[in-house]
Amino acid sequence: MAIHLTKESKVLVQGMTGGEGMKHTRRMLAAGTDVVGGVNPRKAGRTVDFDDRAVPVFGSVADGIQTTGADVTVVFVPPAFARSAVVEAADAGIGLAVVITEGIPVHDSVAFTTYARRKGTRVIGPNCPGLITPGQSNAGIIPADITKPGPIGLVSKSGTLTYQLMYELRDIGFSTCVGIGGDPVVGTTHIDCLAAFQDDPDTDLVVLIGEIGGDAEERAAAYIREHVTKPVVAYIAGFTAPEGRTMGHAGAIVSGSSGTARAKKEALEAVGVRVGGTPTETARHVLAVLEAGR
Repeated sequence: MAIHLTKESKVLVQGMTGGEGMKHTRRMLAAGTDVVGGVNPRKAGRTVDFDDRAVPVFGSVADGIQTTGADVTVVFVPPAFARSAVVEAADAGIGLAVVITEGIPVHDSVAFTTYARRKGTRVIGPNCPGLITPGQSNAGIIPADITKPGPIGLVSKSGTLTYQLMYELRDIGFSTCVGIGGDPVVGTTHIDCLAAFQDDPDTDLVVLIGEIGGDAEERAAAYIREHVTKPVVAYIAGFTAPEGRTMGHAGAIVSGSSGTARAKKEALEAVGVRVGGTPTETARHVLAVLEAGR
């Protein structure tokens, strides 16, 4: 089992023929992802060769879905075109849109995440590394060779910390790792992933990675208290950050005690979550909890 992405997922890549799209499509294919097509109106009808696989290019997401049955799209288009790309995918009925693009204006992110939700399309991102179900499928830019399948679910605001915890816990492995993105507006939240991992029979423990700014982690703590029975271990980036200054890819601002790493740590610990002071300590907490549960 997994959440949101499995070996059955059929993936389109919007922006596949660009430099980043080409590079990461090749990596996704190497990880076993069923990439069934790219989308570029100017190059429709062509195919792109990736080692031993020729991937067709469609003129629209709707054409790609009609021809291949795709249910996931990964968006590598420039920021100015991201809103229209997601709206097109939602209009076509795609189930999951993974928006890798960074630098998207906040008002565009608000518009397309709201529109997609209304259309029944889940958005992961923007400004995210995507998600991976090790051994099954990889949609985005997460390295596929640093971990293996296992019982840990991971949800993270930070791409780099996603990779680090995957590597730290590589001997145990993961059900699914989801990088939700660190922008002020994202389509999928910590809470969304906690709910999905709670329902996944092959996830025994959840790692939650947050960062300073906003109140997403405090809201996640409240959700954990009421709805999550599986153990959760967390790491919050930003304990040494100065107050009153905008920082990080989230544009996070800390004012007084609100949004600080300490406040988030206290909120999570109050509901029974172990919070590591470093990624390595967080990994040690995970190992201890898993060992205690055996």
